[in-house]
Parts: sequence; C-alpha cells; structure tokens
Amino acid sequence: MTQDLVMEIMRETIMLAFKLALPVLIVAMLVGLIISILQAATQIHEQTISFAPKAVCVGLTLFFLAPWMTNECIDFFNWLMDKLAEIPIA
Repeated sequence: MTQDLVMEIMRETIMLAFKLALPVLIVAMLVGLIISILQAATQIHEQTISFAPKAVCVGLTLFFLAPWMTNECIDFFNWLMDKLAEIPIA
C-alpha cells in the first residue's frame, strides 16, 4: 500500500465526514440563530427553549436525509473496496 493511496483514502474519508455532517450542522446553526434572535427580541433567556426546537429539527433532518447518507456511505464503501482490490499482493 503506497503513501499516495493512504492519503487518497484519508482525504475521501474526511470529505465523506464533512459531506454527511454539513447539512445537520447547518440546520442546527440556523435554528439556534433564529431561536437566539427570538429570545433577544422577547428577552426570554431560558436554555431549554433553545434546546428543544434544535433537537427536533436535527432529528427531522437526520430522518429525512438518512437514505441519502446511507447511499453515500455505501458508495464510499464500494469505492474503498475497489481501491483495496487494486493493491498488488507482494
């Protein structure tokens, strides 16, 4: 296994992690921002008000994106197996 192959696998792994995490993080950030603006406007500073909607939105995001995330993981696994099959046996 060459260093180039290892670096390619690591790069693709990190890109997959970013690709899978980004939609969930964006939803959490946007919901948190909206809740923060509403809390600042109403002067209600309760921590649980921020947590509950964020948890629900993140859960719904994961629920709706689960098929896409699964397909991305399957595609990565298939790509990884193809790469590992190309390694010459010494």
